[in-house]
Amino acid sequence: MNGSPTGSEAATLIARLDWATSPLGDASRWPQSLRTAIDIVIHSPMPMLLLWGDELTQIYNDGFALLAGNKHPQAFGQPTHLVWPELQHFTDPIYSAVLTGQVRTFTEQRFVLQRNHRDTEIWLDLTYSPIRDERGRVAGILGTAIETNERRQLAQELQQRSDASLKAQHNTEQRLQLALAATDAVGTWDWDISEDRFIADSHFAQLHGVDPCNAQQLPISDYLQGVHPEDRGMVARSIKHCITHGTEYAEEYRLLQADGQVRWVFARGRCYKDHHGRPARFLGAALDLTERKQTEQALRQSQTELQLIINAMPVLIGYVDHEERFRLNNSAYLDWYGLTPQELYGKTIREVIGAEIYAGRADKIAAALKGKACSFVTITPHRDGRPRHALMKYLPRFSADGSVNGFYIFVIDETERKLTEEALRHLNDNLEERVVQRTQALAEANQRLQNEMFERERAEDALRHAQKMEAVGQLTGGIAHDFNNMLTGIIGSLDLMQRYLAAGRSDEIGRFTEAAVSSAHRAAALTHRLLAFSRRQSLDRRPLDPNQLVASLEELFRRTKGAHIDLKVQLGNDIWPVNTDASQLENALLNLVINARDAMPDGGLLSIETANSYLDGTDITTLEPVKAGDYVMLGVCDNGAGMTPKILAKAFDPFFTTKPIGQGTGLGLSMIYGFAQQSGGHVTIHSEPGRGTCVRLYLPRLHGTALEKVLPQSPMEAPVARDGEAVVVVEDDTAVRMLVVNLLDELGYTAHQAADARAALPLLESDLRVDLLVTDVGLPGMNGRQLAEIARQHRPQLKVLFMTGYAETATERQGFLEDGMDMVAKPFSIDLLATKIRSMINVKGQVDA
Repeated sequence: MNGSPTGSEAATLIARLDWATSPLGDASRWPQSLRTAIDIVIHSPMPMLLLWGDELTQIYNDGFALLAGNKHPQAFGQPTHLVWPELQHFTDPIYSAVLTGQVRTFTEQRFVLQRNHRDTEIWLDLTYSPIRDERGRVAGILGTAIETNERRQLAQELQQRSDASLKAQHNTEQRLQLALAATDAVGTWDWDISEDRFIADSHFAQLHGVDPCNAQQLPISDYLQGVHPEDRGMVARSIKHCITHGTEYAEEYRLLQADGQVRWVFARGRCYKDHHGRPARFLGAALDLTERKQTEQALRQSQTELQLIINAMPVLIGYVDHEERFRLNNSAYLDWYGLTPQELYGKTIREVIGAEIYAGRADKIAAALKGKACSFVTITPHRDGRPRHALMKYLPRFSADGSVNGFYIFVIDETERKLTEEALRHLNDNLEERVVQRTQALAEANQRLQNEMFERERAEDALRHAQKMEAVGQLTGGIAHDFNNMLTGIIGSLDLMQRYLAAGRSDEIGRFTEAAVSSAHRAAALTHRLLAFSRRQSLDRRPLDPNQLVASLEELFRRTKGAHIDLKVQLGNDIWPVNTDASQLENALLNLVINARDAMPDGGLLSIETANSYLDGTDITTLEPVKAGDYVMLGVCDNGAGMTPKILAKAFDPFFTTKPIGQGTGLGLSMIYGFAQQSGGHVTIHSEPGRGTCVRLYLPRLHGTALEKVLPQSPMEAPVARDGEAVVVVEDDTAVRMLVVNLLDELGYTAHQAADARAALPLLESDLRVDLLVTDVGLPGMNGRQLAEIARQHRPQLKVLFMTGYAETATERQGFLEDGMDMVAKPFSIDLLATKIRSMINVKGQVDA
């Protein structure tokens, strides 16, 4: 809840009462909808009463406390039927109607209440409105009560007094409204409808872009100008409907600030009529909801991006809760079972796979729900009618208290691999015998020779298929490595955000939101590179002048190459225009410049050139046939290390790189190759060890189109630490390192962090107390295993927990781990990591200090 206004007795009562013994339960676990409703009640200048939950427990503001009379403060936080039994004949029908979503309004309702220990006649205007929780259900009732004794008296006097008396009374009411609006915690207003004079406090005026000095003199139209253009019509219609029909006004809308920022507000108000029944005044209050909206949007965006990422994975990914109902799955289920993620949500495993198949997996499902991970190979039907070989993994998901609240499902289709293995095995078992038989019968019949040729073609097809499967294995391995790092940043950030939100620390989740979004953007960038390689990216083709584009990027190339490398730009004369995506061409050239720079660590010459060329398919060597015609050549050459023929043959393979782990994705040249092919062009690469490399990009010439000027683009309750325990964290991925360090801080450990092995060694070789080393395996330079070996020379009893995003490392634990070592695979949950750290430190052994 927001900070309470100065002198608010209601806010003091909320903070003082022991809510854990009340029907509402512990205040730290109240839902956001209840907190928001309490904020509106406490900060409202009008008397307001909130009834919440099955017992209709009442919370009210200081204005309503005056109406409660002798029942205050004992009535605060008590069920309404215990406080007001004498009014049940009046309130029970109202509460029943409002709890079904209806609104009830009463004008000048008479009550006899106890004030100063004596009966007092009070006349009230009452409104009862439903309040909904996060799931859209009516969870409470919001009541407003305005005492109209004075208004009734004034109405009677107005029939006898002159216009001067009416004016004096109006001024008195205006001064009262100004006093009510004195608080700056929320914005309040009072609109004189007949004179179109909108009186607002300074906060409300500033929110709507109005100078507070003029807040008492302007018409309502000046305030509506501050409303976002897309919401302005809705707000105006809602106000008009409220005035015309006498209904309550309650709207959420956006405000467009002078600096371009957008803020969200929630406004609630009501129209009051004069003694002739004509609309006279429109009063209300507004609450700033901007921070809450931003937090909700960040969570929704992270969840959406996570769904997009898992949809891109070539395996079935799902999550079922402890009731065996699907709560998350990716789009791969559509191809297998014919159900979209929306259709699959809420269905049980038995409903999806059928009772017979479910019976065969019941023991595995039961084991996963008891916290035991399991992996098995099975044959399962596909919706196309063919049985499929599938590798299935069930991974339990643990809650904060250590209980299992469900498990993840991973399914890999191994049908094609199985068929390929069987075909190759069959050929290996029988090929030699068939060759001998065919050789002996060669002279006997030409038909037998044709049969042998046919069998040989089948063997070649099977071999090509096996090679294709090997390439797919390399591709999926590269994707798995990069996505594991990104998913760790996203899932870990979301876990910590949920913890902070549950603890009411929503103002501290910004950095985790940024980390999750950053990892998601990196995943999107990887997807773009894969699309470029596969020639499936969306190209924004426009006519452009290649020379102009290269010239516009020359300064960027100079900053990128470093001072130790000389740059030479040779632009040909009268270069033809081309029709391509300028952004993708810029990225391709920049990738080639970076590759050339990395090939010349000791300095050298980097050359960039353009030229007109005619290709007929015989003058250059490319991976795919060349269509004869005019092309524009853009070349990037260096005189650096060069490549051997073996490396050169794999230069365009996806995820193939000669750079150390963590310093290259292996998608640069494959992306450029895909971009050139999709643009109708070609790429050639010439390289010799010790003499350098030259990559030339050929794009088709564009005939007869005017050029556009190309401008350069701006570049579980987790176990806590014991006193003094310290952990060293080594991780080159910033988001993952931040998550692990923050987790350690939350659990009370002393955390020392480093981005690589070179930065970690001084910590490990010092006299600092170190109970555990947590390190990534795939560090740049010295890897995590080598770092552990060196650290144990100084600290023989040091315990080491490895983190890895490489599937092969995670499975080859034998021979990789020694005593006092363990491993956790990315992505991992925060609770799993916390439990693993605690369990390793708990193992008997010497503390390294």
